[in-house]
Amino acid sequence: MKQTAQGRNSIKDVQNSCDERGIAIQKVGVSDVHLPFLIKTKGGSFQTVLAKIKLTVDLPQEFKGTHMSRFIEILSDWSQKPVSYKEIEYMLTDTIDRLQAQRAHIDIHFKYFIEKTAPVSGFKSMLDYDCMFSGSLARCDHLDFMFGITVPFTSLCPCSKEISQYGAHNQRGIMRVKIKHQHGRFIWIEDLASLMEQQGSCQVYPLLKRADEKYVTEKAYENPKFVEDVLRDLVLALRQIDSVQWFEVECENYESIHNHSAYAAHTETVSR
Repeated sequence: MKQTAQGRNSIKDVQNSCDERGIAIQKVGVSDVHLPFLIKTKGGSFQTVLAKIKLTVDLPQEFKGTHMSRFIEILSDWSQKPVSYKEIEYMLTDTIDRLQAQRAHIDIHFKYFIEKTAPVSGFKSMLDYDCMFSGSLARCDHLDFMFGITVPFTSLCPCSKEISQYGAHNQRGIMRVKIKHQHGRFIWIEDLASLMEQQGSCQVYPLLKRADEKYVTEKAYENPKFVEDVLRDLVLALRQIDSVQWFEVECENYESIHNHSAYAAHTETVSR
């Protein structure tokens, strides 16, 4: 046992050796880490999700490498605690301290499930949303946090409705939103998803009975929108959230009568 311990202590730590090339690295760490994470819900509980994570720190020019195992230790510890805006800040502070860095950054991508109620039958089912948390923190500074979500919707073409004797073509689309808040402010995933869903011709539901199908078909027909209409309405809605400082919006219609998608995008820094 004594020889084993001595041998262990004599192992050379190459990553702590000096590098003489004079190049500091802005981000170094681990990527494509898959772990179960606990995401805080609006209802006060948490949802277990499968997260895909990238966690990095800065590396001064004099150091050859960083301590890769410490990133996994940090993520493993935090995967057992419900995470939202404030916990991201604590996690990055923990990373800066353990890695003796000046700045840390994290990206967390995950699927989040929200219960949807069919509009007529009242049947409940779960709809999945692609979400992301992204945070950057410098030592002794405030967290720079960004939250993103992708929401499906139905759109019905105003032009098709106007010129057709029977019906109008519709399609499923997606809205992608990324937002930054004032420091200390946050919007729940459930609230942002609901706000976004209201901007399409009609919402998407996982489970529909015949009465529900009739409702969503007629709802979309009564509310025709181009992809540009959906994007503009979404921009106006996001401007009404008083805590939002910046947002990026993309809308894409998977066209039913074309072999291409219709696309629109907008980025805005909100002046208060």
